[in-house]
Amino acid sequence: MRRAIAGLATGIGSLPYLETEPALTIIKECLPQLPHWPQLPRRTAAEGFVQQFLGALKKQGALGADGKSFVDEHEDWPEILTNFFSLCLAAEAGDAAALAAFAPGEEAAAGFFAFRRELEAQTFPGAVAVKGQVVGPLTVGFQLTAAGGRPAYYEPQLRELIVKNLALAARWQAVTLKEGERPVLLFIDEPAVSVYGQSTYITVTREQVLADMGAIVAEIKGVGAGAGVHSCAAVDWSILMALDIDVLSFDAYAYFDSLLPYRRELTEFLARGGLLAWGIVPTSEAAWQEEAGSLVRRLHSYWRELAARGVPQGLLERQYLITPSCGTGILPVPLAERIYALTAAVARELWAAGGE
Repeated sequence: MRRAIAGLATGIGSLPYLETEPALTIIKECLPQLPHWPQLPRRTAAEGFVQQFLGALKKQGALGADGKSFVDEHEDWPEILTNFFSLCLAAEAGDAAALAAFAPGEEAAAGFFAFRRELEAQTFPGAVAVKGQVVGPLTVGFQLTAAGGRPAYYEPQLRELIVKNLALAARWQAVTLKEGERPVLLFIDEPAVSVYGQSTYITVTREQVLADMGAIVAEIKGVGAGAGVHSCAAVDWSILMALDIDVLSFDAYAYFDSLLPYRRELTEFLARGGLLAWGIVPTSEAAWQEEAGSLVRRLHSYWRELAARGVPQGLLERQYLITPSCGTGILPVPLAERIYALTAAVARELWAAGGE
């Protein structure tokens, strides 16, 4: 799949529309070869970045009514744990009904189900592969709390629940998208990996991050899908490049310099066939000042700078995707449409020039 999708344009996930139809229309127009299902956070709170994928935890009673805190001090907690892990074991053993318990409902992911129906109707005839996305464990772990108010990520038992839930949600999504008989690429969106290395998060270890992210990657790849990770901040990229992923997605427009210290890891990642998803199109008002040509020139300058530091330029020019720098779900609709149009135009210009 890596070779088939190299050079294509795709999106990170979110769009600012209130309905699925205009979201799917712009995806068809701008990203026909590697379309993604649209997350629509403005449509309803249930489609929020974190809440969207917590259905199984909610149904099993592990989260309170607000969906933001665990009920780990409740007298029924041992029974809740037993039921949840029994469900996980059944899903991991191949029980389709158990795996379906980790699916978001249509009220939480209208874009996913609309996208699936469009795939079934063959309205993406030029699609080489299809893309999905799931939120990452650190982002969820620092948004949810234990009953006592501490971030759930710091509680080993709660962190395990979060990772299991997200891993099986990712597995369900990959399996479901694969029913369309096209290769599937699934991104883990993990902005919170940026906390690693900060003095205020000293107990977050590299080993923890690799284990938690790795568990989700393993579920994705275990069903034959490609795995990617997206982070739109300056992070320790060596952690993400150490994962068994196919694509590393980053905000190249604002944070290209954060990649420079990782020349060795980047070279190794590319050497084993990994793709860089260059978020070269800004998801800000700056998109109005840019054109496809200016962004292509910026990207070429980045490739030259990395090549000057020893990263093989030929690999950079062959093993890439083009994306917006982040999601567009909170932006004005005209700006989001400008960003998607630029993303498509940059990919076309690079393709016409042979990536050089």
